[in-house]
Amino acid sequence: MKKKYFGTDGVRGKVGSSLITPDFALKLGWAAGRVLSKTGSKKVLIGKDPRISGYMLEAALQAGLAAAGLRPALMGPMPTPAVAYLTRTFRATAGIVISASHNPFYDNGIKFFSDQGTKLSEEIELEIEAEIDKELTCVESSELGKAYRIEDAAGRYIEFCKSTFPSKYDLNGLKVVVDCANGATYHIAPAVISELGADVIAMGVEPNGLNINLNCGATSMQAVAERVVKEKADFGIAFDGDGDRVMMVDHTGYVLDGDELLYIIARDKLRSGTLKGGAVGTKMSNLGLEQALKTLGIPFERSDVGDRHVMELMNKNNWCIGAENSGHIICDDYLSTGDGIVSGLQVISAMQNSRMSLYDLRQGMKKYPQILLNLRYNDKIDPMQDKDVLTEAKRIETLLDGRGRVLLRKSGTEPVFRVMVEADESEKVVRGYAKSIADQVKV
Repeated sequence: MKKKYFGTDGVRGKVGSSLITPDFALKLGWAAGRVLSKTGSKKVLIGKDPRISGYMLEAALQAGLAAAGLRPALMGPMPTPAVAYLTRTFRATAGIVISASHNPFYDNGIKFFSDQGTKLSEEIELEIEAEIDKELTCVESSELGKAYRIEDAAGRYIEFCKSTFPSKYDLNGLKVVVDCANGATYHIAPAVISELGADVIAMGVEPNGLNINLNCGATSMQAVAERVVKEKADFGIAFDGDGDRVMMVDHTGYVLDGDELLYIIARDKLRSGTLKGGAVGTKMSNLGLEQALKTLGIPFERSDVGDRHVMELMNKNNWCIGAENSGHIICDDYLSTGDGIVSGLQVISAMQNSRMSLYDLRQGMKKYPQILLNLRYNDKIDPMQDKDVLTEAKRIETLLDGRGRVLLRKSGTEPVFRVMVEADESEKVVRGYAKSIADQVKV
């Protein structure tokens, strides 16, 4: 069956329209409660990023859950992976995150984790959708859920993050720029890095509900790169609004994306003997990553775009690491979802193990020029079926003649069409190829 409300990453949209309204959040909380109350502790953890609409949606969700007889446990601003981890730690029935991740403040979303800290199966999502279309009812007064707040959630998660970093190392003597995107990691990531011994220069730690992801964080790396150079820092680390993405900057100001970070972690695991199988990337992963891993003898496979698909392929192969070039990195040794802080710590651990700087570690991988253009399109015309778009894409592929790739796809969370071209050519030439395809899209 085709899902009506859930997308690739929960329910997401513009606040006040579509599905991100108080009445829908109320109904979604109630419907989820009806399905999830069949088993478990009836405790449901709720975390959110700091965007202003989170307060409204949190109140509506907890009312719906309580009406279905579940107990909402409120944690306030918490990274998405923290909710996944704490859901399992607290033996909760489920976890809910109110966040639109890397999107602007005027968007928001609601996504769920199972009692094991994994994303809900499509079967359960379909069950919840079936309940949404029913009339809302209320359990008996004696069975109503009662909301409460978990006061030490942040502290618990900080300790977990630190536990993933080898105890034989510390960060004493290192200067690190930490950019939290005015998002959910603002009160956690700087604490983790500083408690490990580093001198932390914090950015993006003053959320006001409107400035999340605004010219900062993992989706806008210019500011943190400039700050690293200005402060003569050893490196920089940046997260997106909900903390499931990470990007890093070496001391020269060069930005390392998810492909390069995956390469560094995989090579370190190979050298330490802890690599299980190979590594998973996506259709968007740079050809340079594939070639660099091949040189090391590390198997590499591509999944469809989306951390759900990365995790599915990891599970299928029984491999322990996978990533998207956007900075979603899954280290299954520690957590079954992307975690920006934990993944960043694995890169820093690789620096300590090898006694090499981030600059030196990245030299083993040479990236092909890759241009990604994002275009908002007229949703009355499907660009994936548009004859002009497909004809031009085919022409470019013929020109490349095996020296590169063309990838076309639609976003699963917003009306955005993505055109990606990478090739063994100059960046200017590759950008021209991408633009010639993008010019065919009806906007």
